[in-house]
Amino acid sequence: MCVNDHEAHQNVAPLAEEQLHTLTRRGALRAATVAAAAGAVGAVGGLAAGAGPASAASHGGGGRPGRVPRDQISVQLYTLRDQLAADLPGTLRALADIGYTRVEHAGFVGRTAAQFKAALDAVGLRATSGHVGIPQPFDAAAWQAALADARLLRQRYIVHPFFGVGANGVIRDSATYRAFARDLNKAGALAKKAGLRFGYHNHHFEFFRLDGGTTTGYDIITQETDPDLVHLEVDLFWVTRGANDPVDVIRANRGRIKQFHVKDMNDAGSFEDAGQGLINFARIFQHGKEAGIDEFIIERDDAGTPPRQPAQAIDTARVGYNYLANLRF
Repeated sequence: MCVNDHEAHQNVAPLAEEQLHTLTRRGALRAATVAAAAGAVGAVGGLAAGAGPASAASHGGGGRPGRVPRDQISVQLYTLRDQLAADLPGTLRALADIGYTRVEHAGFVGRTAAQFKAALDAVGLRATSGHVGIPQPFDAAAWQAALADARLLRQRYIVHPFFGVGANGVIRDSATYRAFARDLNKAGALAKKAGLRFGYHNHHFEFFRLDGGTTTGYDIITQETDPDLVHLEVDLFWVTRGANDPVDVIRANRGRIKQFHVKDMNDAGSFEDAGQGLINFARIFQHGKEAGIDEFIIERDDAGTPPRQPAQAIDTARVGYNYLANLRF
């Protein structure tokens, strides 16, 4: 999801050959040529779901396969921004009819928090999470107002959606990230006092190396924020686009990842509906307990944006819900 990075999402360039090779070396992406030669779609993070060792591992040596609880399936409403703006009640009703009970908001679509909550209540939906950027520079009073709205909506989580790009492009200095990490801790402390869990949502910018060294922005965010104050909402597409294996991210942050953004990748490195692309979600979800996961949030950043039609975002939401509800791992 984005608040300040609309252009970054809408203009995702195809992966360069060097990036494809990097992802392949990391075990994060099979090259399209390999998939074609095998007569099957490749999978990020290992074998395709249901194939070979991944399928065997999903049964835990003969136990019952894992599954995503339906009441933990959510959708990031940024996916449906055009439809929500045109018809808020009808779009929310369509999500409820698909089976969703949770959503993650990306603002209130021109309504007050109370009006937005009323629209959700009318169709039996609850915004358990919401994307709200912390003020920069940090302003405690402004953040308290955002927390008050989150409490009114009965949210469990409030998540900062975007960091990593400044006035001069992608941020590549550690000092900026360290200052931001301090602000994340401040925001998390106030959220905790308000009875909310505060999280950070990644893109791929955080995985650039800083200061010409080996440390990344994500290293600083995860190491210099308090796990008790800042949890991680891991966007599986952007982790992969950053040439990282999501399972490695889980293992490095055990118990701290409360939310997944479930967003698939096509063979050009851009967006795809969940279960229709290259990312091996089954393999990743096998580590859900290790992660500490509570929500599986469907998202597609370009849904409804030309050349796609706005109504196709509802299809994305439906495909994603059905994929998660029926996935076994």
